[in-house]
Amino acid sequence: MTSQRQPRSTVGVLGLGNMGRPMTLNLLRSGIASVVVHGRTRATLDEAEAAGANVAPTVRELAAQSDIVLSMLPDLPQLRDLLDGPDGLLAGLDHPLLLVVGSTSAPDGIRELAAELGSRTDGLVRVLDAPVSGGTDGAEAAALAIMVGGDPDDFARAEPVLATMGTPVLLGPLGSGEVAKACNQMIVASTIVALSEATVIAERAGLDVTRLLDLLGGGYAGSRLLESRKQRLAEKDYSVSGPAKFMVKDLGFARAEAERTATATPQLTTLQDFFGRLVEAGLGDDDITVAQGFIAASSPSPEHTLP
Repeated sequence: MTSQRQPRSTVGVLGLGNMGRPMTLNLLRSGIASVVVHGRTRATLDEAEAAGANVAPTVRELAAQSDIVLSMLPDLPQLRDLLDGPDGLLAGLDHPLLLVVGSTSAPDGIRELAAELGSRTDGLVRVLDAPVSGGTDGAEAAALAIMVGGDPDDFARAEPVLATMGTPVLLGPLGSGEVAKACNQMIVASTIVALSEATVIAERAGLDVTRLLDLLGGGYAGSRLLESRKQRLAEKDYSVSGPAKFMVKDLGFARAEAERTATATPQLTTLQDFFGRLVEAGLGDDDITVAQGFIAASSPSPEHTLP
């Protein structure tokens, strides 16, 4: 008697940008699922197609072919723009669909979206929130931290797919992943600002910044963020990996959760002010390491070094 093999899932991916592109390529390399993609950039669609993905001309066709849809769009408004209309994700949907939202978004927004989609589709659409951390280098290495909120059965369906991209962990009910990501971004923001201040001070004091950062990496100041950004900080390379402007949005989500939980956040207040001023200065499209350049520009050097 032969056992029947379960059919492979088909995963649709929306958003083939800095994060979605390498995540999709890693999923394709794994071979655990069929993959269909939809996007606006022809070059990335061609790359995914060459790696084995099918390209859907519309979001409706992507949804029709998929059991799981992973959205790596910037936020919920961009996803909502693709839901309705004759070519939208919900148009003609006639089968269960698990929507995995990988964007950094508001926890309440995720919960509202899930309730709305469940109501509009008579329960056909289920939602998980699954924001990621690790930057493009983590996405390329399939080493992302994937923070998931939702129903355990839904997570069990999505876990093999997400595991091709990093380490997915279910943290609680729907919205928990977004709360975790807000906490993550508070730590990332404070760390990059501290590193930026430290390197400006060290350089002005005459230290070799490259050697300093290598040394700090071996002590309590060491972190994965330091390891991934130390060369950029040493070389003042602010080419984008994680745009600084996204911190304004992400810290705003942290602020909302702090207020909801009646938590005092003196550091968060400072970080929101800092990144708000950085973006107002026109630096939001650069990498978060541009915090270093912003600090240096905000405090002209007195030309003092150690004797």
